[in-house]
Amino acid sequence: MPLTKPEHNHLLAALPAAEMARWKPNLELVTFKLATALYESGATLQYVYFPTTAIVSLLYVMEDGDSAEIAVVGNEGLVGISIFMGGESTPSRAVVQSAGKGYRIPSSVLKDEFKFAPVLHLLLRYTQALITQMSQTAVCNRHHSLDQQLCRWLLLSLDRLTGNELVMTQELISNMLGVRREGVTEAALKLQKAGLVQYARGHITVLDRPGLEKRTCECYAVVKKEYDRLLPALKAI
Repeated sequence: MPLTKPEHNHLLAALPAAEMARWKPNLELVTFKLATALYESGATLQYVYFPTTAIVSLLYVMEDGDSAEIAVVGNEGLVGISIFMGGESTPSRAVVQSAGKGYRIPSSVLKDEFKFAPVLHLLLRYTQALITQMSQTAVCNRHHSLDQQLCRWLLLSLDRLTGNELVMTQELISNMLGVRREGVTEAALKLQKAGLVQYARGHITVLDRPGLEKRTCECYAVVKKEYDRLLPALKAI
């Protein structure tokens, strides 16, 4: 796999040359390790993260410790919108869902950059797309079956990866979907029996993406359409 560049993140790739020139000295390449928390609920955010080959899950954590995923972020976006939306913290938790690379920039730098119109407009469009994903996830979790939710989650993850294999634990998947591990296993085995995925402990390989798209609910298409509408396509690097 080629070395990652800042431009492998869609938002960074969309920055005008003048903005990118200012940002580059402050962008630090980081490795996102599986299940690592980038920030905890209520904590002050020191950095904003731009994944390139990693995927990060945003989780809402209940008082009893249970959690459920509200959105996923990959090479299309950033982790830490509360920094430029006026808050220093957020009630959600950010956990690495798929290991990989990315970049981070100090929160103080990004807050200063938000006064520039090109940056402002780009980040607000991304925020609108992210809010759409969060809203649709809430609807999906309430109204659709677990295997439909798993299909949606797999498709959103594939959109943020270069391959067709996801490496993660049952516990992590169950935390994402807010269900028991047994429920995840049952849903994954249903998809395997249908010939859509190959499932083994810690690994899900998608064998039939069109089949997943037919099996999932409308929520995936709603979210994808909004991201495609609001955000620029990744340039060929």
